Amino acid sequence: MIYTLENHELKHAVEEMLFHLLPTETLSRADTAEQITEPYCRSILTEENGEAAARAIVCMDGAVHEAEKRASVTGLATLDYKRTITELVKTTVYDAVVPFLPQAPVWGSLTGVRPAKLARGMIERGMTRGEAAVELREHFHVSPERTALTIRAAATAMEMDKTIGENDISLYVGIPFCPSRCYYCSFVSATTAQSGKLIEPYLDTLCREIEETATLVRAAGKQVQSVYIGGGTPTTLDEHQLARLLSALENHFDFSHLREYTVEAGRPDTITPEKLRVLKSAGVGRVSINPQSMNDAVLAAIGRKHGSADVLRAFDEARQAGFDEINMDLIAGLTGDTAETFAQTVDTLLNLSPENITVHTLAIKRGADLTDKAAAAAQRETVSQMLDGASHALQNAGYGPYYLYRQKFMAGGFENVGWCKPGTECFYNVSMMEELQTILSLGAGGVSKRVVRETGWIERANNPKYPLEYIQAADRLANGKKKLLFPKK
Repeated sequence: MIYTLENHELKHAVEEMLFHLLPTETLSRADTAEQITEPYCRSILTEENGEAAARAIVCMDGAVHEAEKRASVTGLATLDYKRTITELVKTTVYDAVVPFLPQAPVWGSLTGVRPAKLARGMIERGMTRGEAAVELREHFHVSPERTALTIRAAATAMEMDKTIGENDISLYVGIPFCPSRCYYCSFVSATTAQSGKLIEPYLDTLCREIEETATLVRAAGKQVQSVYIGGGTPTTLDEHQLARLLSALENHFDFSHLREYTVEAGRPDTITPEKLRVLKSAGVGRVSINPQSMNDAVLAAIGRKHGSADVLRAFDEARQAGFDEINMDLIAGLTGDTAETFAQTVDTLLNLSPENITVHTLAIKRGADLTDKAAAAAQRETVSQMLDGASHALQNAGYGPYYLYRQKFMAGGFENVGWCKPGTECFYNVSMMEELQTILSLGAGGVSKRVVRETGWIERANNPKYPLEYIQAADRLANGKKKLLFPKK
């Protein structure tokens, strides 16, 4: 599809909405309306006498639909002005494209990653939860089911926010190694076959970064509220390497205020009783065991080296080791999975009765070709059945949704939802996704965020992305965190 921007340069807003609604279209921009051919989208913005007007004209399959919206921009601060005109542009493109679709997307015109954060902002500015729900349904065209999910996740975040003090922070520690690479993976991770020789020097660098970061945290008067060790697959490390990492964290950070300590064990084929004992003895209270599917054919198709029996074994070993908070992840939309086999996976996990079950939707890689995008779009109905069936089964089993987020390249434009038994919410998941507090990230690919709680302002500092680059940058790793913890006035 060809598009034009007339009297504005909100390229990202237009492209984001077009991809959200037409995921199989390849987008290209024309300089003027005279250069366009069908199918096309014209986005026009005008402003006169303190009022902005956005108009979208979309032509597809010989038909044309138009949409127009207006809003006052008189006296708006720069940020509010940009938000207003961006929303005008996006919603007019949405209104002009939707008549061409067989059905409207369940998330309406929302394209952001954090819908609950949007709802929370509405409530914090004075709306009731009911009024925020109406705004989501009527203004943003979000379905009733997704609106209910959003409001509930927003309420959970608001309750957790009350428990975070001014000096509370969380830590994320990344272990970017896996025994094999799943075909859908877009995370920074390396297989042990390719990069196993980097694990020891990586740990050397990480332990040094832990020591330097802990020194900064003490000097800044901050206290650690939660720790999350993720990846990759942290349990790719052997028990001695795990013990070294956990000891470094305990020896350098003050964990006397810690409310939650999580390790994403992830791959069942990396979990052993010895590693679980190391985790438990270090004070880890929550582990993740992530099958993604309990169908062996699906697991083989996505590149997993374990079977469903390994999941059952690892879960039993974790319970025997004393873990009473276990997270488990599933992915809807994997190759070879059907609504029926996905429902069987959900039922199998419910029989295990973990405290948390997160239902993800497959997100294709950012650089996917048109064939992959078309395949993801074609799965919409199947993925919808998977998610709806999981939602009903989880609620009937006593689980409730407590956090959610979206990704830009998800099959069917759906979402990821964390479900839990009452009182077993993962604090880090909510804090991180809703950006409630400062989180310092250690390890390759880590993105640290300083959250100014009074204003919501966020500053970021990135670690080098890949393990070798991270190791080579050992002398510079503390610089970004120092700037976040000691910002210039």
